[in-house]
Amino acid sequence: MPRSVNHVASRAKRKKILKLTRGYFGARKNVWTVAKNTWEKGLTYAYRDRKTKKRNFRALWIQRINAAARLEGMSYSKLMGALHKAGIEINRKVLADLAMNHPEAFKAVVDKVKVA
Repeated sequence: MPRSVNHVASRAKRKKILKLTRGYFGARKNVWTVAKNTWEKGLTYAYRDRKTKKRNFRALWIQRINAAARLEGMSYSKLMGALHKAGIEINRKVLADLAMNHPEAFKAVVDKVKVA
């Protein structure tokens, strides 16, 4: 009896990954082993960089808050310490947005902290 091989499924699996590697340079898009390795490595980069993205955004928010706080005569660390002491629970993302887009609201928060 001849050996039975499921060509339909194996070809479909290869086609699926080759479709995902469209647009890559050179053999990375059409040679099966190269494309598969590139695609797998891309997944590891994606996993890693989802973590890095959070880190980068937090650093950006801190820089924006620090710049706005210094315009109000405070440093970032003094502002954050005073916010926690005053019991104002506002995260860095929102604070940075206030500092960039609504400076008067940010100033109101700083003034409230200075009083407390």
